[in-house]
Amino acid sequence: MLDETLQALADPTRRAILRRLSEGEARVTEIARPFAISLNSVSKHIQMLERAELVRRRREGREHILSLNPAPLDEAAAWIEGQRALWKFRLGTLDAILKETP
Repeated sequence: MLDETLQALADPTRRAILRRLSEGEARVTEIARPFAISLNSVSKHIQMLERAELVRRRREGREHILSLNPAPLDEAAAWIEGQRALWKFRLGTLDAILKETP
């Protein structure tokens, strides 16, 4: 799931959709309104966010309501933090070795 999350976050349009959903749920048409692309293109971005489980969809009659699911973001943040700690340790060790070398 981490791969899907990172792939979904790689696009600025999808990040903008997530930013909007962080303010609260919204209809697909509301999400699409500020973008200078077709509703079909926005829908494809939303589908990718759904595959990554970053967005949930529910239907109310003919309306599709979207909401943010932050769990995959938490998983990605934990992975990134683990990588940061690992590389901080490795680079610190390398720095110490280089300082000891005449």
